[in-house]
Amino acid sequence: MKLHRRVFLSGAIAISALLALPRALLAAYPTKAFGADNADEALSTLLGSAEHSPSDKITLTAPDIAENGAVVPISVATSLEGAESISVLVEENPQPLVASFDLTPGTMADVSTRIKMGKTSNVIAVVKANGKLYSTSKEVKVTIGGCGG
Repeated sequence: MKLHRRVFLSGAIAISALLALPRALLAAYPTKAFGADNADEALSTLLGSAEHSPSDKITLTAPDIAENGAVVPISVATSLEGAESISVLVEENPQPLVASFDLTPGTMADVSTRIKMGKTSNVIAVVKANGKLYSTSKEVKVTIGGCGG
């Protein structure tokens, strides 16, 4: 069987496009925000500001006591109009920003995930809505550390 130049070139182009895809997807990853050493720096880098107001329209569900800090289930929901993103921070973690979700207009602003906590700390949920930041927090006690503890 003879390999034709056009078949070879089209195959090579397809493979190179597939190899370039992950790099394109990771280009939008906010490395600086997730690597920040404190919550204010993480929020400023990620959302453009660290100023947030407490809001009773945000519900943060997390356990009072996490038996294992490596796997702490949390949920964040909000009834704020125009919610654009939901971010989760753990104040006492070496890198406080643990999750960030961009929301599509018209979707329900309700996310659930599992986070790691190194020790007992406040978990802070920050919602960006109509260009402003709103927050709520809850202390979660950790009995076994999850960030290398």
